[in-house]
Amino acid sequence: MMMRMLQLRLLNTVAPAYFFTATAITFVLHLFFFIPTIFQTPGIIIHTSIFLFLMLNALGNYVMTIWYPSETTSESTSQTCTVDCLDAYYLCNDHHFCKLCKKVILKRDHHCFFTGNCIGNNNMRYFIMFCIYTSSTCLYSLVLGVAYLTMEYSLSFENPFTFLTLLPLSTGYFFIGMIPGLQFFLILMLYVWLGIGLVSAGFCCQQILLVARGQTWCQLQQVHLAKSQGMWRANLKDVFGSQWALGLFLPVLTIKTVTNTTKDQKHN
Repeated sequence: MMMRMLQLRLLNTVAPAYFFTATAITFVLHLFFFIPTIFQTPGIIIHTSIFLFLMLNALGNYVMTIWYPSETTSESTSQTCTVDCLDAYYLCNDHHFCKLCKKVILKRDHHCFFTGNCIGNNNMRYFIMFCIYTSSTCLYSLVLGVAYLTMEYSLSFENPFTFLTLLPLSTGYFFIGMIPGLQFFLILMLYVWLGIGLVSAGFCCQQILLVARGQTWCQLQQVHLAKSQGMWRANLKDVFGSQWALGLFLPVLTIKTVTNTTKDQKHN
């Protein structure tokens, strides 16, 4: 158990560093290699604007996820039932105590290692939007990366199985000196974007489904359903707020909907 917690704490430190490193590299590749090489004016301006819009929304919602954690200090951190997972204790009334954050989390869904904190009632909307824009940025980067490699190094991606053999073949060619280091690095980045994009898209679909059902991942692990706030529209509005449309395009605060369940918990 001690070794497992040490591994989780190490991952909690390494994952954000990995994310920021990949973000910085993506930013440099787009602005100094991909866009100037592939496009001409006014295409350069258009695609620079698209990239910056996707990147700033991904980073903005990332910051909002961290800046507005789903913690509460009004609950006791004493354990009231058996341990339901390795990194958190279930308390009561949809509260968990996270061992990594060392905080009580309202409607805890899971601990996100990329952000270094828990995803719950207050920051679920920002986490979902972070996943949407991160997957979109990775897909956009993947397309431009393929276009750049095709133009600069005459690589062909017409065969749908190219991605299955590209990395192992490129690794071999690089170590015997047949391809330059930049080309090999760009090929590695294609797989980084593909991996991060697929993971982000998967998380996004999972979280939207859970939110629409009025559930969290922790509640599913405990094999009991959340108290639904009503129909799926009401559940989504409870998380995304009354100004949800604005939040789709800008990483801004939205007005939370105060439900009857929330009011009852406050009175209790």
